[in-house]
Amino acid sequence: MTVGVREQPRGADSPRPRPGARPGLVGWLTGLAVLAGVGYRLWLLLHAAPPTNSDEATMGLAALHIARGEGFPVWFYGQQYMGTLEAYLAAPVFALAGGPSLLGLRLPTLVLYALFLLLAWRLTLRLTRDRWLGLLMVALLALGSDRIVKNQLIAGGGYPEMNAAGAALALLAVDLATGRPGRRPADAGRPDARTADTGRPGRRLARWAAWGFLAGLMLWVDPLVLPYVAATGAVLLGFCRRELWGAAGALLGAAAVLGAAPLLLHSLLTGRNPLHAVLAASGANASAGWPDRLHGGLVLGPGLGMGFCAPGQCGTWQLWWALALPLLLAIAAATAWRALRIPDPGPAGSAAVGPDAVSPRVAAAARLALVLAAVATLGAYAVSSSAGLTPVESSRYLSCLLISLPALLWPVWTVARHGLRPAATGRRGVGSTLARSVAVVLLAATLGTATHATWRAAETVPATRAAEARHTELVNTLRQLGVRHVRAGYWTCNRLTFASAEQVVCAVVDDTLRPGFDRYPAYRREVDSAAAPAWVAPAGSPLAEVLDERQRVTPGRLDLVTIEGWRIYLPR
Repeated sequence: MTVGVREQPRGADSPRPRPGARPGLVGWLTGLAVLAGVGYRLWLLLHAAPPTNSDEATMGLAALHIARGEGFPVWFYGQQYMGTLEAYLAAPVFALAGGPSLLGLRLPTLVLYALFLLLAWRLTLRLTRDRWLGLLMVALLALGSDRIVKNQLIAGGGYPEMNAAGAALALLAVDLATGRPGRRPADAGRPDARTADTGRPGRRLARWAAWGFLAGLMLWVDPLVLPYVAATGAVLLGFCRRELWGAAGALLGAAAVLGAAPLLLHSLLTGRNPLHAVLAASGANASAGWPDRLHGGLVLGPGLGMGFCAPGQCGTWQLWWALALPLLLAIAAATAWRALRIPDPGPAGSAAVGPDAVSPRVAAAARLALVLAAVATLGAYAVSSSAGLTPVESSRYLSCLLISLPALLWPVWTVARHGLRPAATGRRGVGSTLARSVAVVLLAATLGTATHATWRAAETVPATRAAEARHTELVNTLRQLGVRHVRAGYWTCNRLTFASAEQVVCAVVDDTLRPGFDRYPAYRREVDSAAAPAWVAPAGSPLAEVLDERQRVTPGRLDLVTIEGWRIYLPR
């Protein structure tokens, strides 16, 4: 028996079904999985889940200012990196709805998730031509653990749009490499034979422009997706280098400049290098021991970042993915490299039939690119101090790994369905049966663990909804009291200002009542000029304890108003 992943027959007498063929049962199941994924997330949004915070409120305030025409920020308020694309997407929603809301802020992120789901499904079909694997991909991406739904739905900057953009870049690279000029179509000689792009230069140039624009846009929005930009760009360079020297390359470059225009213009006008801010935010100026970095990056990170853990923690039994991921990366890389070295078959022996046919070498190169991008993402995170200092929260930096799932699961899926390639005798040995069993168990464990994590995340929704109701009561109470200006902690301030549509303006203080970090300095200036700002603190917080102590030391200076979960201190 020869060990290896069993390839599908390439003979013309047994072609694979075309992506455009009637889908049948698998098509209906895929559609239901898409509806389930979008419906689950819509249900979360309608219940104010996942819980919001002041960082997301900061993006909401930027959207509010854009909708009113009061400002057009390039960067997330208070920093010089992470573009405000989500604010520009939400601004029209606010304008149409007549005001800001958490649901309005998150509706564009829900659309971005649905787009990513469809692009990932399409990319899986283009790379593998296996509708059942496409169904598995959609089912996995329809699930959503605590960290996953936070990455996909919270408009906190960059994460909801990165996966959709990365999948689109990979899909465009596959289409451009497959339809490159001079390539003989795999179904040459057939009456309906044609390539996807060579007969339509306008459509092909549009794809070059789309790839360049998305690459430049992501450079502005969030650099975490750059490994996927580089990897898919390498596929284009490998298969279309001649074309890049002509009009296609010029158009790609111009579109990339257009996509990155906010970043480039701001850097030219201010003379600031956004790379310095990115390095500082990644923990380059902090220190964490290598054991902590490697544990956070390679043990906790994969399970948390890819959706296999309960809210805010990873049980020991859920860490199995940390062992499986390196093996999947190695197997997927070896399988793709082996397929890449095999020349494309001639028309008579090709199974890739139809206008959507993908060259086996292009598909292999794209899978290898996705694997290498995942390795680069995982490696960059593991060596950063963030992985050692804040592994639970910073595991969001691994969000892009979901783009690589089709490449990671393709070899395992093939073995699960067909076993290992049999020897010339035609008989499968014990090794093939064992490999098939292991592959089936791995796929089942992946689905099962992700389902359990999704269930645990859904269980937190009632508590999240209750907390949001208490915050709404806080806003209403301040309005009834006529409070216009307050001082509060960082995680209270911008959330309060956004929820009140700036009817209540807040300045940040730390737990010792000293001025804190205000992302929007205009709010502090307004509060400092107010006659008697109030204080707001969560019940039981260190800030509340300090204010209570001030009341005991100097009684009569503050009037206390309490509501469930909050304490309001009104100066006399």
